[in-house]
Amino acid sequence: MHAHNAGQVARIRCAYCNIKRFDKPLELREVIGNVDVDQVRAKVRCEKCKKKEYMDAELFHPVGQELETIRFRRLVEIRWEKRVVWKDE
Repeated sequence: MHAHNAGQVARIRCAYCNIKRFDKPLELREVIGNVDVDQVRAKVRCEKCKKKEYMDAELFHPVGQELETIRFRRLVEIRWEKRVVWKDE
């Protein structure tokens, strides 16, 4: 929450796919909770390769030109799926 108040942006990167995503900390808090950036690494998964081991997250202050070129990933909705698991005995 302090990162959002300070104007920071979260950069989440998959080192395997080399994909970078930019998120607003306030929206990450909705999904992951109010955790520090080290715990974000353990809770996210790459959307392309589905791996968790190569994820990296950092907070930074975007400046001038960089702020104009960043495309933020925005939270649209949170869906909870109900899955049924059966076991034969």
